[in-house]
Amino acid sequence: MEKGVVLKSTGSHYRVLCYGGNIVDCSVKGKLRIKELRTTNPIAVGDNVSFEMDEKNNSGIITGVLDRRNYILRKATNLSKYSQIIAANIDQVFLMITIILPETPVEFIDRYLITAEAYRVPARIIINKTDLYGKDELEKLEYIEAMYNKIGYECIRLSLYDKTNIDRLKLLMKDKISLISGNSGVGKTTLLNFFDPSLNLKTAEISESHKQGKHITTFPEMYQMPFGGFVIDTPGIRGFGVVDMERNEIYHFFREIFAMSKNCRFNNCLHLDEPGCAVRNAVEQGEIDFFRYRSYLNIMEGDNRKYR
Repeated sequence: MEKGVVLKSTGSHYRVLCYGGNIVDCSVKGKLRIKELRTTNPIAVGDNVSFEMDEKNNSGIITGVLDRRNYILRKATNLSKYSQIIAANIDQVFLMITIILPETPVEFIDRYLITAEAYRVPARIIINKTDLYGKDELEKLEYIEAMYNKIGYECIRLSLYDKTNIDRLKLLMKDKISLISGNSGVGKTTLLNFFDPSLNLKTAEISESHKQGKHITTFPEMYQMPFGGFVIDTPGIRGFGVVDMERNEIYHFFREIFAMSKNCRFNNCLHLDEPGCAVRNAVEQGEIDFFRYRSYLNIMEGDNRKYR
């Protein structure tokens, strides 16, 4: 029996890096059920798997998935009861956003961050394409930076044009398994090409009519970096539906709301319309940002629409 880590998953075929260093193309025999998770992909990039070699075809058959230490999960589609595992066993996540071309909505950012929080994955925000920003965009950039820095999320400005913070990112990612996610067109794949030009990954221009990115990365894939460590590139996400969270625990994953909740009159306060709610008072006083609270309300209302 061999063991390795999944570098790429297409849903039916898997590229596995053996612990010995070889790469083997694998398939799955029968159906693998992973605990009680109802997912569209029982095997995800980053999973450690066991497999049997088929020497005749020089390929492998996956027989099991080892226990995961964490994963990032999202709702597969708006109406689906199933979820999709974006990646497993990661050390950190970098959410790449842009102020324009395309614009990343705050509610998309918040949904991603609370999911990382729920599964105890450290998260940072990369704000890309800063060389394209004028006065209005820079003001919005500074507002977003201040909002997330205040609650403990590091924001890293990135420009591949003038190489701003490239070395900073390499240092943070060195010898770790990092996941890069974000909307289509924010520059995830371009950054990987910058890290390792030999990858020569496909990229595309932003759609002029919709100012959105085009899906070029089809399946999540993990790449070994020349400076040490692995980076997982993911298909662009236009919507991020949160799953697997109880309604009365959602506020736990908004750092500032959770910190303020200890001052509420009632221990079971949901911070909606209860009397003596310290959270709503903090929003009114400007101590908690209104946009963050609005994200919380939309999730509490079960609004899993796509935030484009």
